[in-house]
Amino acid sequence: MSALDGAVTSARPGGMRRVLRDWLPPLLLAAGFCLAVLRFDLFEAALGVRSKGLLVARFPLWELAGQHLVLVGVSSGLSLLVALGLGMTAVQPFGAGIRPLLVAAGSFAETFPSAAILALAVPFLGYGFEPTFLALFLYGMLPVLHNTIAGIEAVPAVTVDAARGVGMSPAQVLLRVQLPLAAPVIVAGLRTSVVVNVGAATLGAAVGAGGLGMPIISGIRSFDTALVLRGSIPVALLALLADSLLRRLERRTARR
Repeated sequence: MSALDGAVTSARPGGMRRVLRDWLPPLLLAAGFCLAVLRFDLFEAALGVRSKGLLVARFPLWELAGQHLVLVGVSSGLSLLVALGLGMTAVQPFGAGIRPLLVAAGSFAETFPSAAILALAVPFLGYGFEPTFLALFLYGMLPVLHNTIAGIEAVPAVTVDAARGVGMSPAQVLLRVQLPLAAPVIVAGLRTSVVVNVGAATLGAAVGAGGLGMPIISGIRSFDTALVLRGSIPVALLALLADSLLRRLERRTARR
């Protein structure tokens, strides 16, 4: 027992150091994002700039950050659900015919400029949340769709045959074998989707969707460098935070 206790005791510090090393980057990024949103005056003092824009007083930065988070979260969440469903359909025998159409449509949506999507959507959806949501939803689908198809098809045929051999139905093979094994690839696509949407969501301010793009656009119009930084620094920190968290989720699904 004493030897076992010693081994456990010696393993604990290493385990704590490993956990700290693994979670320190996202914790620092989260702290930096919160500090930039709640006390950007400290960043202004450190950088030696001061904003003269009226937007600073009218719209608190934490409120714009909340709008930004809702916009990215809702659009990326729906993109994930729809792309997963389409990807699972495309790899099934009955969905082979629509796979080229899905990939082509997703590629076209990704290459089409987001500003153009916003401009075309405004006459039909009006200003505000809806056109920006549509643009982010379309942009967020392609990485998840492609990675879902690639991840499921990368599952070894021997594994699929073994699952069928023990009596699993096609739905059970997909949900209990192929999807879990493809999860790291799917999460990698989600990571790309979310990081891209964090930056692209700033364009929504041009059509009245709010978010952290408002100080950026206002600063560009008024030649106010501090106002541009007021929006761009939190966006950059948020994108890095999302990438860090989803990268850890990707590694965890790969280990499991």
